[in-house]
Amino acid sequence: MEINLKNQQDVCIAELIGDMDGQTSSMVQEKLLPLLTPQSKIILNLTEVEYMSSAGLRVLLNLYKQAKNQAGQVILIGLSEDVKDVMEVTGFLNFFTLSNNLETALIQVNGTSN
Repeated sequence: MEINLKNQQDVCIAELIGDMDGQTSSMVQEKLLPLLTPQSKIILNLTEVEYMSSAGLRVLLNLYKQAKNQAGQVILIGLSEDVKDVMEVTGFLNFFTLSNNLETALIQVNGTSN
């Protein structure tokens, strides 16, 4: 798993490359949870994530809970059909805002007031 971080318009953009499974999810959590500060805005680019296990879903749920507790936002972009299907079946899509691309996500996260 590779995680590339950058900031743009007061938003942290995290690009994940590789599978989110039992072996990689703890690394993802360790790298992303500290980014959640009060009213933080995070965009997770999952374009290069083809597989997500229950451990990966658990990381996303933890991110969502932390963001919500701190009046922050997490937007997901680039979900593959397989990952989207898993998230839909498990009800995880109800927790997250989805966007088609980075430009739209930046508009959504900066245009939404908390």
